[in-house]
Amino acid sequence: LRRELSVAEADSITQAVSLVKSYGLNTQGPWGTPLEFAMADGVGESGCAPLKPGPRYGHRIEGRTIAETWVKIIHRIKTTGTIRPTGYDGYWQELIDLMAVVTAEPPEFYFPEPNYLPCDREFIQDYIHQILDDAPVQEGVKYTYGQRLRSWFGPDQIEQVITKLIGEIDAASAVMSLWDVKDHDKGGSPCLNHIWLRVVDNELSLTATLRSNDMFSAWPANAFGLRALQQYIKDQIAKRGGIQLKMGPLITVSQSAHIYDDCYDYANRIIQNHYQKIINSEQKQYADPIGNFLIETENTDIIVKHTTTGSGEVIAKYYGKNPMSLAREICRDNPSIQPSHAVYLGIELEKAWIAIKEYKIYQQL
Repeated sequence: LRRELSVAEADSITQAVSLVKSYGLNTQGPWGTPLEFAMADGVGESGCAPLKPGPRYGHRIEGRTIAETWVKIIHRIKTTGTIRPTGYDGYWQELIDLMAVVTAEPPEFYFPEPNYLPCDREFIQDYIHQILDDAPVQEGVKYTYGQRLRSWFGPDQIEQVITKLIGEIDAASAVMSLWDVKDHDKGGSPCLNHIWLRVVDNELSLTATLRSNDMFSAWPANAFGLRALQQYIKDQIAKRGGIQLKMGPLITVSQSAHIYDDCYDYANRIIQNHYQKIINSEQKQYADPIGNFLIETENTDIIVKHTTTGSGEVIAKYYGKNPMSLAREICRDNPSIQPSHAVYLGIELEKAWIAIKEYKIYQQL
């Protein structure tokens, strides 16, 4: 590199300008030999493996814990997310309106061992204060979520929600808003915009809407903080109103759910190491909220009884000779059936049809 440099002295500004212009007119050859790096198999210019077909809008993901749900979110975005330039000389993968439902996060919070989340328990303890507590205005700090909830608009919105639910436990208006219309005129507006709480069957759920959500680096901390807020409101309702509620699900709706390209490698490792283990564990539990299907044969007919989870109450019956027609009818009536459950159902219906055709006894597995 030093051999390619040339030095010249200028005695005046005019001479310096002239020299600069002359250098700009000279064509310089390469100072080194170009190196070529072949793209890894199955990886495009954006650093992503080829996408699988799937909807861009409106996804639903459910998990028992925040950690488990996060792995599923990463898998969904990396599998079908739209690849877009970020405007910062990079890419992200994005899905629009992704709803994540966390059903059973324990009060003490679950961190896997070893911890593969992008945050740890110590960080979350500090982060929770940013959501629950008000904070004085500081130079260089635009806001905290706690500031927006506690004092930004005047009234303390967390206190308002607690009072609202104590006075009207089935209220559908327990709402907190973090968006200020002035945010349109300046940068750095909050990603968390809206929080809604609802009590159904003595169970308190919290739904949060985030306009833009870094699902790899930020969503776990967001979820832990919101779960802490949900627990705090539940405890205060019990303490002040004497109303004992159960913790319901935490739901986040991420309108722009994305992963930045500098996290792609780590995201792929998370999927490779943990996703299939989570799916295998779920399939062993056979926990589809729509219930169960009991299949039997009678003469040349296949009979399917749809039963509720837990009580086993029969709520629908299906009769037919064609397994494909029966499967389509059941899926039509139960559009939220889990994919693995639908596949299992199709296999069992086919087995029942073969048993009838071959005059054998059918036994459901």
